[in-house]
Amino acid sequence: MAKHEHVRVAVIGSGFGGLGAAVRLRREGITDFVVLERADSVGGTWRDNSYPGCACDVPSHLYSFSFAPNPDWPRTFSGQRHIRAYLEHVADTFGLRPHLRLNHEVTKMAWNEEELRWDIETGRGSFSADVVVSATGPLSDPKIPDIPGLDGFTGKVFHSARWDHDYDLRGKRVAMVGTGASAIQIVPSIQPEVARLTLFQRTPPWVMPRMDRAISGPERWLHRKLPATATLRRGILWGIRELQVGAFTKHPGELGLVEKLAKANIARAVKDPALRAKLTPSYRIGCKRILLSNAYYPALAQPNVDVVAGGLKEVRGNVVVGSDGTETEVDAIIFGTGFHVTDMPIAPRVVGADGRSLAEAWKGGMEALRGATAAGFPNWMTIIGPNTGLGNSSMILMIESQLNYMADYLRQLDVLGGRAALAVRPSAVNAWNRKVQNRMERTVWKAGGCDSWYLDANGRNTTLWPGTTGEFRRETRQVDLSEYEVLRAPKPVKDPKPVKAVEPVKAVEPVEDAEAVTDAEPVEAVRAARKKEAAS
Repeated sequence: MAKHEHVRVAVIGSGFGGLGAAVRLRREGITDFVVLERADSVGGTWRDNSYPGCACDVPSHLYSFSFAPNPDWPRTFSGQRHIRAYLEHVADTFGLRPHLRLNHEVTKMAWNEEELRWDIETGRGSFSADVVVSATGPLSDPKIPDIPGLDGFTGKVFHSARWDHDYDLRGKRVAMVGTGASAIQIVPSIQPEVARLTLFQRTPPWVMPRMDRAISGPERWLHRKLPATATLRRGILWGIRELQVGAFTKHPGELGLVEKLAKANIARAVKDPALRAKLTPSYRIGCKRILLSNAYYPALAQPNVDVVAGGLKEVRGNVVVGSDGTETEVDAIIFGTGFHVTDMPIAPRVVGADGRSLAEAWKGGMEALRGATAAGFPNWMTIIGPNTGLGNSSMILMIESQLNYMADYLRQLDVLGGRAALAVRPSAVNAWNRKVQNRMERTVWKAGGCDSWYLDANGRNTTLWPGTTGEFRRETRQVDLSEYEVLRAPKPVKDPKPVKAVEPVKAVEPVEDAEAVTDAEPVEAVRAARKKEAAS
């Protein structure tokens, strides 16, 4: 029989979110935790995405933990290999290896109402935990569209996030499906070696120059000897992006100048008017993520590349057919079609207090208080949850803010004492979500005239945060207990005489306006209830 292990905290996933949570737990003095990882190593999306040209579009000194600066980044925008090595270094530096449970894919987790804990099943044993921190990430499970005839294709098929390094593309006729962040890095990397490259473009992206360069030896030496210089560099990068937020979230018209620069970037690299027309978007820049590349447009202008506007319609044998009727025989099809973002694959495996799965609870769209806690799922929180994504800055900033919230959540449980859980009030989730969605209406992501992966099946943007990273940090600095109900497990009966059951203690009675309750009120209510309980 597989071994069972109980821990105070179970972290799911070992990418930036999961490792960051593990480091923060240790820094809070909590060592009774495990990190459950389905793969055989850490790294998350930076382990899974190893396609040619894979790199980050956020500067390296900003795309790293503030508590684990790396003075030796080789480039201003570092590649996948160096980012993955950085995460391995974090795992070693902060002593996380003993907490890792590799090859432990979570198949189900269910809330145990009697014990106030989560019962977790994995492929290699069972666990239980007082608190679950889900850090599976939105870019973890590839999405391949349902293309008629794809099953009958006899060539090679794979997704960019599951790159087949054993397959030699040299001299092959290749179809690249998709024009997102992965595709614009793959296309220029494979174009020189393939015989023919056919790009199926459903919607053209806006692409700006990538200001990438090698970081010199003297720069790295300075950052090692004077860490404050690396901190200053990070602060400048952060500040520039904070100043840009208003154009995305309040005044999309201000992006007009950026759009002109992007059109000039196309004109410099693409001289053919017909191709240039295909590659010029019709929506406001910023509505989809602005991509960075110096090599994408020049690669598309090469004689061995064809761009099919409208996307891939069907596959007939080894012939791929575009929406415009274009037919091309190919040896391989590579999908760069993104991930399951608004329909998290972990959601059907999480069963809450009322027996519903998270997928069922989120059927109408993802919702979580401060991007962290969901109604009906006590002592469960997610890192990079609903409406925590960014359109122009580093997700590490958002992750660290959510780690602050996680740390205070655990502190509140310590203050409550005993076997307790926090269940977020539906009214608090609804109030938060209304505020976020109201602000979303005037953002470029809603008003920019595009259909992006930021939007769910109902057309709502449940992915991005409509504000600055500084604002989000203030919103997640601490837990407001008025937004939660305190749950308690019944005390075991030791006296054989009948004993009156202990009533569950609630922080405050439900109110219509959660914000009208002061932070002090729920704490005092809990303390008074505990004194009364002790006296009885």
